[in-house]
Amino acid sequence: MYTPEQRLRRDATRWTLVQGVLAPIQFAVFLISLTLVLRYLLTGEGFAVATASIVVKTLVLYAIMITGSIWEREVFGCYLFAPAFFWEDVFSFLVLALHTGYLIALYAGIGGQREQMLLALTAYASYFVNAAQFVLKLRAARRDERIASPTPPSISGSRA
Repeated sequence: MYTPEQRLRRDATRWTLVQGVLAPIQFAVFLISLTLVLRYLLTGEGFAVATASIVVKTLVLYAIMITGSIWEREVFGCYLFAPAFFWEDVFSFLVLALHTGYLIALYAGIGGQREQMLLALTAYASYFVNAAQFVLKLRAARRDERIASPTPPSISGSRA
């Protein structure tokens, strides 16, 4: 997935750490917000808190997408659609479109509360698929790195 030069750039840039911090934060915000959205859809209660959580989730998504494009630029030389992450980036645009569509519906008063929450749920489903894409890509990268640099064999039972 990475050339040796790209791996060095990946490991040297602070944006790798930023992505590593933002990704689990975003997933935690997603889980909390998903719970609040489902609560609203099931009980009809908590619209305001569910709405606030969706807005926060969307802002965190924007942050990770912006910093992710900076990371991609530093590692691969382009802000988006580097060959190693092409399909993840393509699907990310769907995720962004659905989250942004939710914000537009909310602030323009398009649809009722239930329809807005269903749109958020659709955005969340797309986010979950996209997050899975990135997790699978991360696992593949780690596997490739283990294959590329095997650890030297250890001699068990040896005491010097």
